[in-house]
Amino acid sequence: MKFRCYNHAVRAKIVIIEDEKDIVELVRYNFRKEGFEVESFARGGDGLDYLRRHSAHLVILDILLPDLDGFEICKRMRGDERLKSVPVIFLTAKGEEIDRVLGLEIGADDYVVKPFSPRELVARVKAVLRRQERAVEPAEVIDAGDLHLDARTHEVTVRGEAVELSTLEFKLLFFLVSHPRRILSRDRLLDEVWGRDHFVTPRTVDVHIRRLREKIEAEPGRPQHLQTVRGAGYRFSPEPSEEAEA
Repeated sequence: MKFRCYNHAVRAKIVIIEDEKDIVELVRYNFRKEGFEVESFARGGDGLDYLRRHSAHLVILDILLPDLDGFEICKRMRGDERLKSVPVIFLTAKGEEIDRVLGLEIGADDYVVKPFSPRELVARVKAVLRRQERAVEPAEVIDAGDLHLDARTHEVTVRGEAVELSTLEFKLLFFLVSHPRRILSRDRLLDEVWGRDHFVTPRTVDVHIRRLREKIEAEPGRPQHLQTVRGAGYRFSPEPSEEAEA
């Protein structure tokens, strides 16, 4: 099945441009452990060439590189229509205030000084990506397998047949489908769909998921798309999964 989502990023790829091998391996290990896809380059020119030819969600960038320095790479990214919105975090030994100010002024989203905590770096990257995600214009139309959702009209079709959903059911389904294969906790769903000002319990999410399954799943008792991840929450899978629960 195909998944097509307009104006919405799905995967998270981190590109590291850093010439110290030990640091690259440390960063790569910690980000892969968190589920990120990672590419790395020891030379600034090679990293910049890759970014111009491939997609990336965030760049971790050293300043002191053997060819192009990090400041110049960041400037070129901000002057490139395709790369200007890709977040950049400097990871560098240059810790003077003037360097920090310069890095942020030329367009970096954050600045981390070596030596650094890998856990803190991961947390900073996640924070930048969350800000980036909120800033992106939400998708209006999503095609995911046999589902078609239109946020402009709240229309939903399943296998070509129109399905009637309540406003909350549509918001919940649209949010899940907009984050394919991502495990979303009940608390996250409550915050995003119901809002923090509504006093509802996690059980409310379960009830609405059950109703959605009855409306969109071919076999509600064996859900293929709206899957339960025990102890964690729910996820939407565009493709039928052998892990679907009975």
